[in-house]
Amino acid sequence: MTDCIFCKIIKGDIPSFKIYEDDKVFAFLDIAEDYYGHTLVVSKQHCTNILDCDSQTLNAVMHAVQKISRHYVEDCGFQGVNVINNSGECSGQSVMHFHVHILPRKSDDGVDLWPAREKLGVDLKALHEALRMK
Repeated sequence: MTDCIFCKIIKGDIPSFKIYEDDKVFAFLDIAEDYYGHTLVVSKQHCTNILDCDSQTLNAVMHAVQKISRHYVEDCGFQGVNVINNSGECSGQSVMHFHVHILPRKSDDGVDLWPAREKLGVDLKALHEALRMK
């Protein structure tokens, strides 16, 4: 796709701080600098998000996410990672190219990605019936 910023980064038209690359995946530091080590793992094949990518692309991206995450924990001094995917604008996806965020974590980093929320008070039995795959 010609106007996709991630496609341009993959092609080298836009510089990036590459962390990892193989034949199906490209991973680089997010320039937002919002979290220390925030890494984007993108498919080289352009697809919009997890909802329209093929299974081989999804598997390749997730394999790379695991490989990079292990590297961060085993070799770079982090204690864990958050792995996040936003699919669709309503979920916060801002670049319409399939990608997964890795946020390397340390126990004292002050990041709270799951702030406490009040219970919604939904009927879980009814919700289960509405959402389960039949």
